Amino acid sequence: MTRQDHEPPPATHAWGWRYHHTGIPTTQRREGEHYLPQFGMHVSGFPDSPYGVEWMRFEPDSPLPELIRTVAHVAFEVDDLDQALVGKTVLFPPGSPSAGVRAAMILDHGSPIELIEFSKGGR
Repeated sequence: MTRQDHEPPPATHAWGWRYHHTGIPTTQRREGEHYLPQFGMHVSGFPDSPYGVEWMRFEPDSPLPELIRTVAHVAFEVDDLDQALVGKTVLFPPGSPSAGVRAAMILDHGSPIELIEFSKGGR
């Protein structure tokens, strides 16, 4: 795929994915952290960031792959997570970080990309 500088990426233009947030790993405690025990991580910032920045701080025993714990990612909302994963290299399989939400991580040239699906009642 080759595109010109002015052209939007296929993820948003052709596939209909919608930007949701940028996840940035950190080692600093931040105000308003929410703990996700199934992932051994604390998240913060998303509710207050006008740009969709979410800070992620991981426990030493987090079950998530090192790439997720150390490299920032962009997240897209998709209508059908299972369909969006077809043909992609899955880094972390679908799971539910909270009620009404399913998410998975894929790889794009060695970088993590998160795909998120919200149930109709979860939005």
